[in-house]
Amino acid sequence: MSLWYRVFGRRIAPVAPDEVLAYFDHQRLPCKTEFEPPQDWRQATLVVADTIPLELERFPASEEGIRTELNTWAAFLETCDYSSNNVPLMEHMIQTTQLFNLRCAEDHDNPKLAQEVCVSLCQYLAQLTDGVYQVDEEGFYTPAGVLILPEC
Repeated sequence: MSLWYRVFGRRIAPVAPDEVLAYFDHQRLPCKTEFEPPQDWRQATLVVADTIPLELERFPASEEGIRTELNTWAAFLETCDYSSNNVPLMEHMIQTTQLFNLRCAEDHDNPKLAQEVCVSLCQYLAQLTDGVYQVDEEGFYTPAGVLILPEC
């Protein structure tokens, strides 16, 4: 089983591999990385602290099928009328220019560290891209980690 995290960014400029690596350097976490393709990457394989495998995907909103996925998220948020944040989040989905999917396998030695790394990386990517992030079974968060819409 895997945990999924998503970052919905509004910044048009793509996040460079060096920016992702800077996060791990700043956190003082050893990380082996492979970006495919190396410059205008769409997928990164990350191994943090030699034990935590992560898969990070980056999709520009212009890529085939991504706008449809973002519209699906906006439609989902429309149903979350229990929160006053649902409309601003719907608008955010419409304004999203790049989507990140982060997958963390649960079968490793340090699930607590893995969760901390994933949340922190999502916060970093959300800050870089003027974004918000979503954690499966939890909800939507600001870049500072404030829950703004719990999962329905």
